[in-house]
Amino acid sequence: MPSGFQPAPTPDPAAPVAYFPYFDRTYLAVAASLNGGNVLATFVQMLVQWMADLGMEVEESTVYSRMIQAAAEQRDTCLTITPTVLGERHLPDQLASVTRISSAALSLGHVTRALCRGIVQNLHSMLPSQQLRAWGVERVVSSGSALSRNEVLKQEVQRAFPFPVSFGQDVDAAVGAALVMLQRNLHQEES
Repeated sequence: MPSGFQPAPTPDPAAPVAYFPYFDRTYLAVAASLNGGNVLATFVQMLVQWMADLGMEVEESTVYSRMIQAAAEQRDTCLTITPTVLGERHLPDQLASVTRISSAALSLGHVTRALCRGIVQNLHSMLPSQQLRAWGVERVVSSGSALSRNEVLKQEVQRAFPFPVSFGQDVDAAVGAALVMLQRNLHQEES
């Protein structure tokens, strides 16, 4: 958060963003969506189960790679998926929905593209570009296993956020915290 930012004394449970003390008397804004890669995993598991119900066995990895390939070939869709199958911390009763369904938008490519777009749009609704700009954000750094394995999700992040986007490695948050502490210690030793 910008220097001098002070969050409200009492956190708002209905707010999509929470603020945590960070370094040098600053705060970190966090919009931790409950609906990211796990939504894609749920979709893959559903497709695998449907195939099994139809008497066909298929590996989850095969379904995942084919659905991403189909979505990559489907550059756009009018189908809209709100992928909040788990609700959100600030909207626990908001469940998933599919709208703008047409017979022309029922392919695996359309549905997967809409699902990836919906995941990113859900996060964007929690941290809108206008708010990020007001906070002085100049670029977006993203990470996570869903992003590292999914070119369509990366495309949708770039479409939603009008900032330079860098895609980090699939690493745990603890690694990032350790790197920050290491960097701080090195700077203190140099002083």
